[in-house]
Amino acid sequence: MPLKRPTVVVTRRLPQGVETRMAELFDVELNFDDHAMDAGQLAAAMARADVVVPTVSDHITAEVLGHAGPQLKLLANFGTGVDHIDLPAARAHNIVVTNTPGVLTDDTADMVMALILGVSRRIGEGEKLLRAGEWTGWSPTGMLGHRVSGKRLGIVGMGRIGQAVAARARAFGCQVHYHNRHRLPAAAERVVEATYWPTLAAMLARVDIVSINCPLTPETHHLIDDAALRRMQRHVYLINVARGEVVDEAALVACLARGGIAGAGLDVFEREPAVTAGLLALPNVALVPHLGSATFEGRLDMGEKVIANIRSWSDGHRPPDQVLEGWA
Repeated sequence: MPLKRPTVVVTRRLPQGVETRMAELFDVELNFDDHAMDAGQLAAAMARADVVVPTVSDHITAEVLGHAGPQLKLLANFGTGVDHIDLPAARAHNIVVTNTPGVLTDDTADMVMALILGVSRRIGEGEKLLRAGEWTGWSPTGMLGHRVSGKRLGIVGMGRIGQAVAARARAFGCQVHYHNRHRLPAAAERVVEATYWPTLAAMLARVDIVSINCPLTPETHHLIDDAALRRMQRHVYLINVARGEVVDEAALVACLARGGIAGAGLDVFEREPAVTAGLLALPNVALVPHLGSATFEGRLDMGEKVIANIRSWSDGHRPPDQVLEGWA
């Protein structure tokens, strides 16, 4: 390490072991009460820190970055997605941006399967019925859902997480279909017996479950809009663990209300932490509060990557997880 320890501002509470290691290595400012910083607090952090460690709840806009002091050279993001950071503005200020890829793949893919099972087998509805004291006992026609085995799963975005979802889905007996900006190599397709569709519209019309696993970019904002939803068959379940803004929630509520699709499982929302009221009122929607990466193991692994990126930068090396042009 250099003689001067970098000043590091961490915007949210991190696992205790991660914070303790940061305190050993850096001059770190921790957010002990875990409040979400507003634009003014983020700007103040940019003005005094060498390194800022933001999370998905921080909106690192061009305006906020305009307050960056000349000493700020690294945004070591605690998370994989960096759609909350204005990357062109960061580059304009010569600020390196890093993220934590790879460590959340399994956790997020597990959540996809949990939501697929939860919504197709009506687990949330059943639990509410039981807790309300309204269950009258087993019935041959009570709370019928759909089996997952034999269904066609359409994956939107076949990166690390999409491929991990595909592997799990194959174990459940699903047939895997996918749409991606670029087709996978033939060997990767063979692993999960995946069928590629060059257009999203063609795939949506043919599958039974749709899983959104693409990053949020200007091109994917409201990718699942009214037109896309109308292409889906009435028995389809829509799963989103990517970013809420990929789905037009108003269009989704309208679609669900008219029976356009059978249900949805959502871990992310368009205006987090707010949830569209119409979604809350629908019984055929499973809602969880952005838990895709919420495991003890995943959070610790994320913290270790953040520390490794800061140490590499501080030692004068290129950080291992630097976000480059065209990261999505």
